[in-house]
Amino acid sequence: MKKIDLHTHTVKTISDYEFDFELSKVKEYVEKLRIDALAITNHNVFDLNQYYQIKNSLTIPVFPGIEIDLEGGHLLLITDIDDFEISNFDEKCKKVSAIIKTNTDTLTLEQLKSIFPELSKYILIPHYDKSPEIKQATITALQPHITSGEVASVSKFKRMMKEQNVLTPVLFSDMRFRSDLKSFPTRQTFVDLKDISLAGIKSCLADKSKISLTKESGNDFFEATDDGLELSTGLNIILGGRSSGKTVTLDKIASSSGNTKYIKQFSLLQNDEETFNKTNDTRLSIIHNNYLSEFKLAIEDVIQIDLQQNHLNIEKYIDSLKKFALESEKKDLYSKCNLFSEESFSINDLKNLDNLIESVITLIENNEYQEIIRKYISQDNLKNLLLELIQKAILSKVENEEKKWLNTIIGDVQRELRIKTTSTFVENVDFYNIAIDEMKIEKFKGVVGELKKQRKINKEELGKFSIITSTKLIESASDLQKIGRDKKTYSTPFSKYNNPYEYLLKLKEIGVEDASLYKFFIKIESKTLNKDGFKVSGGERSEFNLIHEIKDATKYDILLIDEPESSFDNLFLKKEINTLIKDISQLMPVVVVTHNSTVGASIKPNYVAVTQKNIENQDFVYRVFTGYPSDKELTCSDGNKIKNYDTILNCLEAGIDAYTERKTQTYEILKD
Repeated sequence: MKKIDLHTHTVKTISDYEFDFELSKVKEYVEKLRIDALAITNHNVFDLNQYYQIKNSLTIPVFPGIEIDLEGGHLLLITDIDDFEISNFDEKCKKVSAIIKTNTDTLTLEQLKSIFPELSKYILIPHYDKSPEIKQATITALQPHITSGEVASVSKFKRMMKEQNVLTPVLFSDMRFRSDLKSFPTRQTFVDLKDISLAGIKSCLADKSKISLTKESGNDFFEATDDGLELSTGLNIILGGRSSGKTVTLDKIASSSGNTKYIKQFSLLQNDEETFNKTNDTRLSIIHNNYLSEFKLAIEDVIQIDLQQNHLNIEKYIDSLKKFALESEKKDLYSKCNLFSEESFSINDLKNLDNLIESVITLIENNEYQEIIRKYISQDNLKNLLLELIQKAILSKVENEEKKWLNTIIGDVQRELRIKTTSTFVENVDFYNIAIDEMKIEKFKGVVGELKKQRKINKEELGKFSIITSTKLIESASDLQKIGRDKKTYSTPFSKYNNPYEYLLKLKEIGVEDASLYKFFIKIESKTLNKDGFKVSGGERSEFNLIHEIKDATKYDILLIDEPESSFDNLFLKKEINTLIKDISQLMPVVVVTHNSTVGASIKPNYVAVTQKNIENQDFVYRVFTGYPSDKELTCSDGNKIKNYDTILNCLEAGIDAYTERKTQTYEILKD
């Protein structure tokens, strides 16, 4: 098995954050992590001179590559190390660089195929379950040249390995060789090869059985630190005496693992109320935005309506109509022209038609649910529907353009006639839109009335806790000040609270931004209750925070917890936390540092690691011994071994004697 990393960066481009390249870090990375092959894949750029500098400084194969912005996603394109191919590749990459000049530019499929006409010569690896992803339609269009896809984490790699009809997953570092690097990522992939070659790697990428997360342990393990520590992709427990390196090991895992959820020792106790309130505010903000999202759209529409101006326009129209009628027998040559009092053509609103076209395109291009869609509507029918809708849109847009052109002529002629005549002209008024505005205001009042009805809008269960979110009426101007989080005077708007449209205008008058107006119509409050239905106590806040933090880990790639028993009692840990941790470990790697038997033994981990500190030749030597919980011995990477049974008892029970004493002299005596 050979360890490869085909996604690295050595040049700062418009798509990168600031970093200074350091060649010595490339050498250190290759040596420390025992990399067998590397690819240099900078964003839309290939630096030929730098490539040869890196290649000549290493003893392993270094493949030339480029990471291309393609159709909104990223694609790795890697070529062979033959000098002629490298020169040819350099010329092609210059064409990519000429097109991609900003961080929003992207190549089209046609441009890619034009620049690289012989795609079969290269390795093509799209971002697959990693942002920014290449769309499935683009991947399909590039078949048969794509067989593997890059993923962002160990958990995603494992999931894709188990799924059928998906690309072979690969995991790469995507690292920048910065001068300030202190540790290295452990995201690499092993391929089943004896000798490294581009053709050999391509062959392995087409076969899941020839890809692995580790050299010898398969895909149930992963490299957790850059010094070679392997852990389970499930639940791991780290044990050890005081100052033996447990937290140091956890810190190393965190620095090598990327997107990590790290719950540090005592962190939830130190600021338990602050953490609790912050969590509550974040949840409230999300619920607030979700619950009021449609109301926000209504506000955006209604705020554009000016009823006062509409009424003034009607009055002007009536006055001009009366005057026009009185002067009808005194018309001069100019006012007798037909165009003098001609109305403008109304322009058709094509928004619904455009939305309909977008929806049909979505149905045609959707890959995830294509099987269900085709059960009811054939692709041919969808394409015919799309064609007819587009034709209708073209005709309607042409008609609108013609009307606009005619309206311009009518307006110009009327202006000239009105300059030359002494007759009164009738003001133009769009009664239809005015009527629509009136109906919108009435409908808006009804919507606000419904919105103000107090109700529970969300209930969330989190372990033994319940979070209930409800809506309430705004009761005072101070409530509005809390919503606005400012020092504006809200007494005038509040006096109009029962007249939704007037209230909206008053809020706008005092300077509330349009984007925030929707927040001021109701209060949304949240209460966190314990299992008995009472508001949580101070101690329960810490328990809630821990449960919330562990649940939050599903947004990350790995969960690390340092000694949860330092802050919580054993009953809570066993009943609430152990089950939660076990569930999370089905989705991602979990590593828990502990010296507590409730967590260490009762949780039944997949893998155990024990840290030790010894003095050898007057120096401290730190070791990590690993193995299955059922193993007789645990092994260190240097070949040293320790007895599993003795070690577990020492770490969790203070040794066999203390364990026996507690059992016989304390627990047995208390039994009935």
